[in-house]
Amino acid sequence: MIPLVPQRSPRTAADSRASNDDATCAATAPAAGTAEWLRLARIARMLSWLTLGWLGIEAGVAIGAAVIAGSVALLGFGLDSGIEALASIIVIWRFTGTRLVSATSERRAQRLVAVSFYLLAPYIAVEATRALATGDHAETSIAGIVLTAGTAILEPILGLAKLRIGARLSSAATAGEGTQNLLCAYLAAAVLAGLLANTLFGAWWLDGVVALAIAPWTLIEGRRASVGRGCGCACSPTA
Repeated sequence: MIPLVPQRSPRTAADSRASNDDATCAATAPAAGTAEWLRLARIARMLSWLTLGWLGIEAGVAIGAAVIAGSVALLGFGLDSGIEALASIIVIWRFTGTRLVSATSERRAQRLVAVSFYLLAPYIAVEATRALATGDHAETSIAGIVLTAGTAILEPILGLAKLRIGARLSSAATAGEGTQNLLCAYLAAAVLAGLLANTLFGAWWLDGVVALAIAPWTLIEGRRASVGRGCGCACSPTA
């Protein structure tokens, strides 16, 4: 029997979410090249410069403290700061000069940010495994404790701001950098917990366990960044 009313294909929850996201983007995202879009791009660039300055301090202190304390997780945290700084440089590059309105700069920046996620995971996994296998002990690091506590407070502020701006700009590169800021904050909290556990209870193994947990998480976020799933919109290049 031929139905009198045309049948519609069933819509999945994912389809509904995608449609809602597209509608939200269309309603809130300014057109590329407009005064509002350029203002948001300047804010994104300014936040990246601010992040870059902080990360220079963060990486230097973390790596120095890690060498002194023999902490794999703290060393991984310092190296993560370097990778995170690379993402900030990429976003600054993307929103500078002629690339500001380039048709291909956003996609290139998005891919570069995604690659930056993949640079950290192998090193952390190998070093953490080695530390756990050999029983290397991380010593107490007051500098590491202070640094990771400060990072756990500052980085979420930067990360959430970049996620919001990335959504408004339809910039997966900006959103990916914001995700790295949040990842760094979670990493700081985890490393802080490991350092405190080692200091208070002698739980030296927690340092390596925390480091092992970081590696796959970084790979997942790299994959998300590569397909533009770092912001509330589809993050398709608009400039």
